[in-house]
Amino acid sequence: MDKIILETERMYLREMSPEDFKAICLIMQDEQTMQAYNGAFADCDVRTWIERQLQRYDTYGYGLWAAIRKDSGELIGQCGLTRQYWLERQVIEVGYLFRRDHWHKGYATEAAKACKTYAFGQLEANRLCAIIRDTNTASQGVAQRIGMTRRPGIMVKHYRGTDMPHYLFAVEKY
Repeated sequence: MDKIILETERMYLREMSPEDFKAICLIMQDEQTMQAYNGAFADCDVRTWIERQLQRYDTYGYGLWAAIRKDSGELIGQCGLTRQYWLERQVIEVGYLFRRDHWHKGYATEAAKACKTYAFGQLEANRLCAIIRDTNTASQGVAQRIGMTRRPGIMVKHYRGTDMPHYLFAVEKY
């Protein structure tokens, strides 16, 4: 049975499972969708990604969750909370990645907003962050729409043979 974590107006977020492999591939094997990661993932990378989420659920009780449209039941993306490092300091980060045919329809913002509420409520976090590649203006817009602002500093991640500058966006619990 699906473990539903959050519900929004149009979606529910549930834990991923290995059975989500094909649906996650539709997202992570699309070159344009995966530009922030310097390209599409191979099958083995997608399996590793799903396994990492399952490990996060066991270790922390949260991770990236499958975003499911209520009206169709289809997996259209992933959104959730992870622990990441920003300049050697661990932060709670909201992450979101949606299938390209669902871009510009408010799904990422809707899911990220629900994750923000969850982080401040259920996890009692005092701050929520988003670490976003400098060229990913769409994701930066999502962060801003949920009340985050860009903070000083740049962190360069070296991924798949490329140096990728990233910005930190954050919002504090009111």
